[in-house]
Order: sequence, then C-alpha cells, then structure tokens
Amino acid sequence: MRTAIVGLGSAGRRHARNLLALGATDLVLVRTGVGQTHVLEAPLDSLPTAPALRDALAAGVKAVVIANPTSLHVATALEAVRADCHVLVEKPVSHKVQGLAELAAEVAARGVAFLVGYQYRFDPALERIRDLVSSGALGDLVSARSHWGEYLPDWHPEEDYRQGYSARAELGGGVLLTLSHPIDYLRWIAGEIESVAGFASRRAGLDLDVDDVASLSLRFATGALGTVTLDYAERTPAHTLYLTGTEGSVAWDPTGTTRVYRAGAGADTLHPPPGFQRNDMFLAEMRHFLACCAGAESPRCTLADGARVVEIVSGVVGDGG
Repeated sequence: MRTAIVGLGSAGRRHARNLLALGATDLVLVRTGVGQTHVLEAPLDSLPTAPALRDALAAGVKAVVIANPTSLHVATALEAVRADCHVLVEKPVSHKVQGLAELAAEVAARGVAFLVGYQYRFDPALERIRDLVSSGALGDLVSARSHWGEYLPDWHPEEDYRQGYSARAELGGGVLLTLSHPIDYLRWIAGEIESVAGFASRRAGLDLDVDDVASLSLRFATGALGTVTLDYAERTPAHTLYLTGTEGSVAWDPTGTTRVYRAGAGADTLHPPPGFQRNDMFLAEMRHFLACCAGAESPRCTLADGARVVEIVSGVVGDGG
C-alpha cells in the first residue's frame, strides 16, 4: 500500500522511520518547501518525494500520514479522504472546530479509516490504568488530575523554538493544543467530559503569541471531577496522572511506573514491559493504523474523539498574557 507522509518535522520523520521498521516499502515524502526545511538522514534520504499531496495522490497513494502544522490538518485530510485514502493525522486534529463536521461527513461517505494520533492510548501503563478503572478495581472514580510541564526551548535544541508550529498562532500552536494528550486520555480512561472551565495565559517569558500555560477543571459524565494543568515553562519535564476512587488510587509518571493502592489489598507497583521505550507507543499506533487500513481493526482514537478535544479546548478562556 503506497503511503504518503505529509510534514517532515520530528513527528513526520518518526512515522516514516516506523513505517520502514514495520516493513513498508512504498513510501512517498511530500515536501512542499513551505515552512521549516529539515535535513533527511538515512534511510529517509533515499525515499521518493513529491512537491504536493496531489502529486502523491496521482501516483496511487492509498494512505496518508498527516504531520504538517495543525492549522493545515483539516484541508490536508479533506484532500486525502476525497481521494479515498485512509488517514492518520497527528494530534490535535485541528486548531478550531470549523471544518470538522465537513470532514466527518466525508469520512463517513467514503468509508475510509481515520485515526487521530494520540499515542498515549498505546501506552501499556495507561492501558492497565484504564482496565483498573473500567473493571471497578478502584471503585467509583472520584477525581482525576493530570499535569504536564516541559520547557519548550528544550524540545528541539537544534532549532529556533519560535519557528515551530507549537509556538505560532497561525500554525495552530499553543500549549492547550500541543499538549492536549491528557484531555484525550482522561476521556479514554474516565469517560466523557460533560463540562469544562479553564484559563490559558502567556506567563513563561518565551516571546510567543500563543498560550504557554493553562489550567482546566473538568466534570465527567459520571460526576467525577478532574483537573489538567499544562505549561511550556517547567525546566525539569514533568508528566503525571493521579486517579482517586472510592476503593483505591493510582499514580503514574512517564517512566511507566504505576503505583496502585486498593482497599483491602494494599499497595502495588507496576512496571512497564522490559525494554519499553517511548517510540514503542508510536510503533503500536502505526501497527494499529495499518490494521485499520486493512479492515482488521477499528480506529482506537476516532475523528469524533479528536474533534471532542478541540471542542473542549475551544471553551477555555485566554487572557492574552
């Protein structure tokens, strides 16, 4: 199956490498020349390129991986879906709700697979936590809180952080959208979020025109409450999740270590699979996407899931910093 990769920043290059690692042999890299130009190293430097997605589609592409700036996601996805291609689009699916209903209608009409790239749905520790919650091992969920802070200039030290999509409003950047993973995985673990209140601001001194800190209060359909805090300022990266239930609690950190307490059973520590690395989530996501393209599996994170995150983010009040 010929697959096009649109966008060759860190995410697009990762997806291309993972496709090759999974045995894909027919890839096309779409290089428009717009935005930052990244040097391609082996084995990506030997892959064929196309100057626009339409050229790749004309060459018989059947699947498209979209990893260009967020503000271009919907237009790119519409072009791919209308060519009857399966789509994996990097999170967030868009920077605004406008256009998502049209995209959903096209996906339904064409019957193509559409997966949104929230890779934490493929984290084995979070999968176990979801099982604990859904099985009732923690009793009724009472509260959930997630925090993710990471200093933006340290993400890609070799690049000017101000030029990346995460830092620019016209490209759909900002901490709420770029680090929206907790909103998605909390919906996946704890159920639908029925209401949200929150604020976003610019306080990190990074000379950005987007939010760099945000705080959200959530109410789930079950009645459980949640909080999500995000920032581009934390010099020592931190990403944590803590769940409290009527019969136990769970604490998780990005090392994959999960500490579980259950009433009557005491405390237990769960560790990630031996040799687990961050890229394993992306590999699992790509395997899943290929299975969805083949009709063997249904998308774990649907367009509707991705759209719901955008709806939630759009309800947050920004103060302009």
